[in-house]
Amino acid sequence: MAGTGAPSLARAEHFVWLTARVLEQRRFAHRFLDGGPEPVETALAAYRNEDGGYAHALEPDLRGPVSQPLHTAHALVVLDSIGRCEGPRVEQICRYLSDVSTKEGALPSLLPSQRGYPAAPFVPVVDDPPAELLATGPVVGLLHRNEVWHAWLFRATDFCWSAVDALKQSHPYEVEAAVAFLDGVPDRARAERAADRLGRLVRDHGLAVLDPSRRAEYPVAPGYAPGEHHFPYDYARTPGSLARRWFTDEELERSLDHLAAEQEEDGGWPVNWRQWAPGPALEARPLVTLRALETLRAYGRPLG
Repeated sequence: MAGTGAPSLARAEHFVWLTARVLEQRRFAHRFLDGGPEPVETALAAYRNEDGGYAHALEPDLRGPVSQPLHTAHALVVLDSIGRCEGPRVEQICRYLSDVSTKEGALPSLLPSQRGYPAAPFVPVVDDPPAELLATGPVVGLLHRNEVWHAWLFRATDFCWSAVDALKQSHPYEVEAAVAFLDGVPDRARAERAADRLGRLVRDHGLAVLDPSRRAEYPVAPGYAPGEHHFPYDYARTPGSLARRWFTDEELERSLDHLAAEQEEDGGWPVNWRQWAPGPALEARPLVTLRALETLRAYGRPLG
């Protein structure tokens, strides 16, 4: 059952110590308990493979020992969150990304090597997976934002621009990926123009719930779970995001009120996408909880 009012950081901390993996525990300690970045790096290293990619269910919906782009993107997010997205480790990650890219120089969501290992049914394994903005955009945007320069980025950036420019209709996770790219890419004027167009698309197609009290009236994208809605804060994770301008102050504040009230009695936040196995469901909630707390803090909401 969701709570009301200001979220409780103490209850969230109890939830994290009770249910989270070591990595999320150390990320929580770094972000909210003045912990250092080194323990986070140590925990992340357990998911790293010799090829420079990451695996071992770092992204909970993909299980098994084989490196995958989605795991590796997750690793970059962790490194970014502790200010360590640099140096030889990231250089090796970029080499891995280059090695697994398609002929367009961009990333598929899932490589065929996943076949035989458990994976969410909504992430299909195919023999010749296409390059996707969903997989490539967040990686490219993050690397640009951290001023990482690697030869792989040139073609991957061109792919993302083409994919963003071609969007005429979309779904929320793809729009999130586009925003992550646009928030980091160096050509700010072009990024602002593209973001303005995407914002109109989001509003015209009802891809963000602008009034949580009427969420049942908003469509859910095909293939999404019942109730798998997206809100303004899902696109504008920080006030500095280009997606922030898509929403009025009132719309954003209503969505943040909704996010704060979604904390459940056990201290964690709920997962709204389709759950397909107990392990991934258990591991996903601490990740969602961390993201909720970080979003609320970014907007100056009190964490009681």
